[in-house]
Amino acid sequence: MWNTIARIFLVATLAFAAVGAVGGEQTFNQAQFDQLNAAGKPVIVYFHATWCPTCKVQQPIVDRLAAQPDMKQVTIFVADYDKEAALKRAMKVTQQSTFVVFKGGHEVDRSTGQTRERDIRDTFAKAL
Repeated sequence: MWNTIARIFLVATLAFAAVGAVGGEQTFNQAQFDQLNAAGKPVIVYFHATWCPTCKVQQPIVDRLAAQPDMKQVTIFVADYDKEAALKRAMKVTQQSTFVVFKGGHEVDRSTGQTRERDIRDTFAKAL
């Protein structure tokens, strides 16, 4: 019985830690986005499409920026441009390769089609 209770406690602790962990890139999740945004955490939603040449240029830049120490507190949600129709409507996004930046629970910046690392870094910095 104690083994079962210990396992449940361990699983619950690990699950809580995973939910509490922020930062890095992850697939868009509405509930987690809402939770982070309501808590005023820095969030970037990246509307990405696998067929998009601009997105292909952006992705390694996003990966590099997400790995930087100052960006560890920022959660970057990657939203599939072709599958997230309701999200696109809600955020008024009309084109793939768009970054929507949130800070303090509110949108503070957005950009579309940027491919220069400096420009993307400047956009991402507005989440900090």
